[in-house]
Amino acid sequence: MAQTMQARMTLKNALKNGEKGMGFWLTFPGPSVVRSILSSVRGFNWVLIDGEHGQIAERDYYELVNAVAQYGATPVVRIPVADEALVKRALDAGAHGIMTPMCHSAADARAVVAWNKYPPRGTRGFGPMYAGASFGIGEGAYAAEADDALLVMVQIESRAGVENVEEIARVEGLDVLFIGVLAPNTLTAGPYDLSKSMNVEFGGDEHNAAIARVLKAAHDNGKVAAIFCGNGETARARLAQGFDMASVATDIGSLVAQMARELTNAGGHAQEKKGGGYT
Repeated sequence: MAQTMQARMTLKNALKNGEKGMGFWLTFPGPSVVRSILSSVRGFNWVLIDGEHGQIAERDYYELVNAVAQYGATPVVRIPVADEALVKRALDAGAHGIMTPMCHSAADARAVVAWNKYPPRGTRGFGPMYAGASFGIGEGAYAAEADDALLVMVQIESRAGVENVEEIARVEGLDVLFIGVLAPNTLTAGPYDLSKSMNVEFGGDEHNAAIARVLKAAHDNGKVAAIFCGNGETARARLAQGFDMASVATDIGSLVAQMARELTNAGGHAQEKKGGGYT
């Protein structure tokens, strides 16, 4: 593979070198937020652009992807639902990786991989007029290198996903198994969807066993094991557990926490709302 595109795959290269993937969750649609964070805080090697639960829409992808890539981090777009057209649009905006939610089976994973690859390896439609901008390359170079360079990620966040995780992890072309999404209170967030879907206690024995099973399945099959964490302490613990990649914060969670902290510092009292957040 030509080096131009691969050289810009910061997260993928870091993981190959045995480094940990340190990222944050972006839910604000403004590129200025990305630039402010990444220009001031060095060390993030990926950013999740949340098109599922945040305030980010498809029209925001291009500017956000390029803002993240400008500072040497890997922009990963999470699409709202597993859909071929949504994968194509996010890739054509220049995403360096796609995260697809709710992967329940190996068949689901195979479909996701196909949507991310050009024929004959997959079914991705051709039209990368804008996709190469985040790599600083032209349309031809992008088309030649994209299948091998880009990251394909699926979220394991259901009982079916856990029960089928060994088969999912064996799917060729899949790079990352990612556990969990945003919890109601982002200060204590974790793989909340997984516990809700399984109808087990969050942080309980069965929940932790499911997380460990996904971690093992990923590593047994040469895949990257990743997990959502809402704060740095949780991320440190999960990385020490063996996960290769973790989010360490969310933009809105960090903003809310800092506002509450400064109000308390000023002598006020930050009262937590039921269901998360402060007033």
